[in-house]
Amino acid sequence: MAKKEECIFCKIIDGKIPCSKIYEDDNFWIMDDANPAADGHCLIIPKKHYSTILDMPPSLGTELVSLAKGQGLRLIKEKKAEGFNLIQNNFSSAGQVVMHVHFHIIPRKAKDGLKIK
Repeated sequence: MAKKEECIFCKIIDGKIPCSKIYEDDNFWIMDDANPAADGHCLIIPKKHYSTILDMPPSLGTELVSLAKGQGLRLIKEKKAEGFNLIQNNFSSAGQVVMHVHFHIIPRKAKDGLKIK
């Protein structure tokens, strides 16, 4: 598990690394994905360092779902998406690359050819 001092998302949230921020509140940060799978692909990231969803307190769940719904609707409107994927990986064996829990929101269109691995 990555330590907060080594975590790229913690460095971004602390202002040590620049990013394209979309939204910020007391608990979460939303930014564009650095390597987007589709135009508008963004990440929802808790401000506090939690390695996986197993470490994140359930009390953040309602706010997280609300943010995911809002960002999904924003992508449908602004990117003319027809839907979206909400993806979250836990541990490297499941595809987690950055060991700070985060949620991908990927706008989708019919026949966009995007394959989720």
